[in-house]
Amino acid sequence: MNPEEKGANPAMDSKDLWREEVFTDRKVGTIRRLTPVKPDGAPDVSRKPYFTGEAQILTPAGSLPLNFEIPGETLEAAVAGYSAAVQTAFHDAMEELKELRRKASSQIVIPQGGASGLSGLGPPPGGGKLKLP
Repeated sequence: MNPEEKGANPAMDSKDLWREEVFTDRKVGTIRRLTPVKPDGAPDVSRKPYFTGEAQILTPAGSLPLNFEIPGETLEAAVAGYSAAVQTAFHDAMEELKELRRKASSQIVIPQGGASGLSGLGPPPGGGKLKLP
């Protein structure tokens, strides 16, 4: 965040602090647990923890990082829900890529009348008639 663009000095919200912990099996991915804390760092039991997952999918274009929420209130529940959450994130990422490709392909402009409509060049070679040997 650029403070000059926002017109104010950035300040942390002391009522919305979280402690971050990272868990991994060193094979599939990573789970981050955000535990709510009070301004003094003590756990804030009035708020629920928040879990996110991270994974990388290998594609022909390179690795695709995925970051996603995992439902659950315990680490055990987050570990159990990791597989379904990463599959959903992968599906959503593929749908987003399809949409981006669709939008990119719809931006291709074809001149009125096709290639033969270029002025001064005349019709395309061959005259459009079939020639049999």
